[in-house]
Amino acid sequence: MRLKSELKIRLAGAGWLAVGLMIVVALAIRSEAQTAAKPASLAVTSPAFAQGKAIPKRFTCDGQDVSPAVSWSRAPEGTKSFVVIMDDPDAPAGTWVHWVFYDLPGSATGLPEGVKAVGRPPGGGTQGRNSFGNPGYGGPCPPGGQKHRYFFRVYALDGELGLKEGAERGEVDAAMAGHVLASGELMGTYARKGGG
Repeated sequence: MRLKSELKIRLAGAGWLAVGLMIVVALAIRSEAQTAAKPASLAVTSPAFAQGKAIPKRFTCDGQDVSPAVSWSRAPEGTKSFVVIMDDPDAPAGTWVHWVFYDLPGSATGLPEGVKAVGRPPGGGTQGRNSFGNPGYGGPCPPGGQKHRYFFRVYALDGELGLKEGAERGEVDAAMAGHVLASGELMGTYARKGGG
C-alpha cells in the first residue's frame, strides 16, 4: 500500500514537472516571437551634440537656425528609404514638430549640417512642413527659462512614402504604418536664458 502511495506521489510530481516545462517552453517561444516582431534598432548620432546633452546655440532660433548633421547606422537589409522626424514633446501646446524629412534614399547614412529649407533639397528626399508652418528644419525655440527635450528619430522603411512636398507629421506617420523595419533616436536638450 505504501509503495502504491509513493508511486502515485512520484507520478503526480512528474506530471507537474512536465506541465512546468511546457509552460517555460511556451513562454520562451512567445518571448522570441515578440522580439522578432519589434523593429530593429538604428544607431543615431550627431557630431554636434551627444545623447542627452545640450544642442549648441548655432542650431536654434537664437543662433543660425541651421539643421545639425545627423548620422545613422545598422540599417537592416531591405531598407528602401529613411524618414527623419525631430520633435519637442515638452512644448506648452503639445508636441511641436521641428523637422519632417522623408523618402531619403535607402543608401543614405546621414544628413549634412545645414540642409536647405526647401521641399526637395540637394541630395534627395522630400521635406514636410514643421509646426512653424515652414518646409524643412526649424530649430529649438522654447519659452525662456525652460529646458526642453528634442528627439531626432530616424526610421528605416521597406519602401518610399511617395508623399507630396510639405506633408505634415500626421500624414507621414500614417503612411509609415506597417513599413518600419528599424528605428532609432537621438535626444538633445535646449534652454533659453531670456524670455520669449
